[in-house]
Amino acid sequence: MKTYLECIPCFFKQALEASKICGAEVDVQKEILDDVARAIPGFDLNSSPPAMGRTIHKIVKKHTGIEDPYEDIKEKSNRLALGVYEKLKKKLDNHEDRLRSAVELAIAGNIIDYGVKNSLDVNGELEKILKKEHKAIENENDTFFNYDIFFKTLSRSKHILYLADNAGETVFDSILIEEILRRDKDKEIVYAVKEEPIINDALIEDAFLCGIDKMAKVISSGSDAPGTILSICSKDFLTLFEHADMVISKGQGNFEALSSSKRDIFFLFMAKCHVIAEDVGCNVGDVLLICNTINKRLSQYAQK
Repeated sequence: MKTYLECIPCFFKQALEASKICGAEVDVQKEILDDVARAIPGFDLNSSPPAMGRTIHKIVKKHTGIEDPYEDIKEKSNRLALGVYEKLKKKLDNHEDRLRSAVELAIAGNIIDYGVKNSLDVNGELEKILKKEHKAIENENDTFFNYDIFFKTLSRSKHILYLADNAGETVFDSILIEEILRRDKDKEIVYAVKEEPIINDALIEDAFLCGIDKMAKVISSGSDAPGTILSICSKDFLTLFEHADMVISKGQGNFEALSSSKRDIFFLFMAKCHVIAEDVGCNVGDVLLICNTINKRLSQYAQK
């Protein structure tokens, strides 16, 4: 996905938010914003938004000296998600189509960003997630929720590459991975996280914390951007990406970075801003399970 002009104000917002989280003084915040302003004219709009996000957070780290500004937020996200794990599993048990329910729960983990919540009321957080999930799932349609194609592809795939998004959300991913392996224990799943701290994206320790390492091989993609930018990923990851039978990608950042890829990728996320919604052709708040190549064909057909 290319970067739109409407993304530029968000770049400044990201920089300011991160600088405040770091506890930077106002004069340092101003220096960070000045550096971002100098970087933007040289930014290629044909690049994806995560490419600029990477630049922004390098600027913040340079001025503050803090390598992982979102460390506490990620810890809280993990704690909240782990606290509702058993309740989520029970919800899965009550559905006739367990796999579909697991997919919906995986997307539900992308609906609420626990990091910005102040409440530690685990039950309250769960209710918010499930209410929003239920409302969003009611609006599913075949154009933007390609479950049948996902199911068929998964059924014939042995080697699966699963791209992680945020800390905390990893717990929801573990439920989907468990269900995939419950259906076929011979499937081989590789779970790829970010190489270095970037916003609240999951790292290897976040995947280990929720036990994904017991179900899948956990690796770093090599990317230190808020999305899987292939040009900065490791050679080992790129080999897996190229040869995997199926790629499952979580989160909006990964969609932004990979939606123009020529290989089939199944994206699971919620459209959280109007720029993404317009790019996909959906509405803000829609729950999405789309395959990039299939969605392009559907969009081209609709325009004829």
